[in-house]
Amino acid sequence: MVFTLCCSLLSSLSLALMAAAPVRAQGVPIDDEALSAVYGQAMFSLSNTSADGFDFSRITLNADVRLAATLGGLRLGEYTRALRNGTGADIDIGTLQLGNAATRSTVSVTDPYIEFVYRNVGNAATREVVGMRLGFGSIKGDITLQANAVSGALLIQAGSNSIDSSKDPLGGVRWDGSACAGGSTCTLKLSDLAGVKAGDASGASRDFFVSVLKTAVSFPTMNPAMAASPAAQAGFWLNWRDRLSAVLK
Repeated sequence: MVFTLCCSLLSSLSLALMAAAPVRAQGVPIDDEALSAVYGQAMFSLSNTSADGFDFSRITLNADVRLAATLGGLRLGEYTRALRNGTGADIDIGTLQLGNAATRSTVSVTDPYIEFVYRNVGNAATREVVGMRLGFGSIKGDITLQANAVSGALLIQAGSNSIDSSKDPLGGVRWDGSACAGGSTCTLKLSDLAGVKAGDASGASRDFFVSVLKTAVSFPTMNPAMAASPAAQAGFWLNWRDRLSAVLK
């Protein structure tokens, strides 16, 4: 599913560029002073980093994109899990709607990227792909979200309350929002959500990604102004803790 979403986005953008009318202009020389005021940015950028015994290769589409889409019955990582089987899937979302067709609203995202994780790159006998993640540099807008259970690091503010997976004694694995530390029950559960608002007066939400991994990985941060996200766990994992507010039923 992650590969499909990524490839569909890149394919759509490529087709749009190829379909655009050709532009012709005569080139003219400019002096050094004028050239110093000219800058550009590649459509795609590639970065390679290493941390904690893993190597990372990230491909980023340097673009601002507006999305309007609806997904229903989204189940990722459907298998039996001993720790907490829950609904039988790592991510079980009944409805995910980006924007609203009725009001013609969209969700704005910047710098969509895909990042691959490797281990033992220098050893041909043992090197392997550990997994990948798909995310955005930022995301802002209204999102309809009806979730049954999610494996991930979530923080959704709701006034004086919050839906915070860090309260879960099992670390947010197939969590429905009900279990809290000390055996207590959380005030709000995922089933109380009608949606979320991504971004606030300070700006867009900046840490959204979905990963699929063979083992736990601490990804490098996308934004130098932010601390690194909590380690993503094996299986499918959703990370989203920045500037999110709840829309309750």
